[in-house]
Amino acid sequence: MTAITFDTHAYIKELEAVGFTEEQAEVQAKTLSSIFKTNLYELATRRDLKELELAMRRDLKDLELKLEAKTAEAKAETIKWMFGVASGQVMFIIAILKMFPSH
Repeated sequence: MTAITFDTHAYIKELEAVGFTEEQAEVQAKTLSSIFKTNLYELATRRDLKELELAMRRDLKDLELKLEAKTAEAKAETIKWMFGVASGQVMFIIAILKMFPSH
């Protein structure tokens, strides 16, 4: 993680230059420094983003594999169903032809 520095001494001097007392300037610098430190921990780094990207790619690949498996399963079920229906139709046609023999 890249360190971001906040020069509290220079900030205090700038505040004093515009009329802040030393005590006011020190409180301001301390508070602002604390805010910076707290918020820095919440920032995502390039490394964080890269790790997130890799995790998302893995998750997406897993989903693709599951989808392919489900699609193959559905395809096999459809083919089984179609052969069943076709076999039933053939048997029905044969039964009809046997009921009405041709001369």
